[in-house]
Amino acid sequence: MSIRVLLADDHGIIREGLRSLLEREPDVEVVGEAEDGRKALELTRELLPDVVIMDITMPNLNGVEATRQIVGEFPKTKVVALSIHCNKRFVADILKAGASGYVLKECLFDELLQAIRAVIANGTYLSSRITGTVVDDYVNRLSTTAEPPLAVLTGRQREVLQLLAEGRSTKQIALELHVSTKAIEVNRRQIMEKLDVHSVAELTKYAIREGLTSIE
Repeated sequence: MSIRVLLADDHGIIREGLRSLLEREPDVEVVGEAEDGRKALELTRELLPDVVIMDITMPNLNGVEATRQIVGEFPKTKVVALSIHCNKRFVADILKAGASGYVLKECLFDELLQAIRAVIANGTYLSSRITGTVVDDYVNRLSTTAEPPLAVLTGRQREVLQLLAEGRSTKQIALELHVSTKAIEVNRRQIMEKLDVHSVAELTKYAIREGLTSIE
C-alpha cells in the first residue's frame, strides 16, 4: 500500500522537484500540493494524506500553525518539516506543534525519504545537523514553566496576527477566515492587549521577530 504524501511549500519549483523525485518511489504517491498552510489544511481534510511535507515560513498560515491544526484534527497524519532553518527555535516550535520529523532543505533527497518512512513507522526523524543540542534545547523548553510569548494567543489570534503582519486589511482577513469584520476587529484589539503593543506596525515587527511570518 502506497504512502500518501501531501506537499506544502510556497515555492512551486520545490514542490515540482519533490513530486518528481517522490513519484519515482514505488511505495509513495503524491496526492496533492499546497502553496501555503491554509491550503495544506484544506487538502488534508479533503485527501487524508498519510504524511504532509511542510515548509515552515509560508504566507497566509505558516507551517507551525498549519501543523498544529492538522495534527489536532488528524492525529494519524504525520508531518515532516522541510525547511532552510536550522535555528533551534523553529525546530522546537514545529515539534511542539506536533511534527514528527524535521529535515533541512540542504540535505539530500534520500534523507527526506528516510524521514517519511520513519514517521510512517511511528518514529521520529531529525536531520543530523540539528540533533544533539537541538534535542536538549527542546526538552528544556518543554520542561520549563515559562510559556513562549505567542502562547498567550489563541490559534485564531495567531492566524489573524500573521495576516495583519502580511498586510491584509480587516475586510480581507474576515473574508479569508469566513468571519465578520467585527470579529476580526475584536481579535486585533485582544491581540494588542495581550501583547501590549499599540499599532499594526508594532504587531508586524513582533510577528516577524517571533517567526510567525517572514520579511520575504
